[in-house]
Amino acid sequence: MTPQQREQQHEQREQALTMQVFSISAGMVGVCLTGIGLLRLLASHSHVETLGDDILAADSVLFMLACVLSFWSFKTDRHLKALRRAVDTVFLAALGCMVLVCAMIAYALV
Repeated sequence: MTPQQREQQHEQREQALTMQVFSISAGMVGVCLTGIGLLRLLASHSHVETLGDDILAADSVLFMLACVLSFWSFKTDRHLKALRRAVDTVFLAALGCMVLVCAMIAYALV
């Protein structure tokens, strides 16, 4: 395999990964909004207040930012490597926030 073919194959993998991040991030925005609604319902019935809904709101913004950045990476050729690195960083940060919220929910229900 020539270096040019290797580079082209790498670019195709990067594009496919960015496409997956784009679609998953869009879906995760909806999951965050659903989670906010469920936490508000839980808080009104059990009088248990958590920061989970606030963190989920910030998390939905992070997922939306990952979605916008990945869409932008499809439309531009400039600074593509840095843009895709930003997409990965924001997406992983949003996933980390999601894990934090899940832990808070589990703790609040116990």
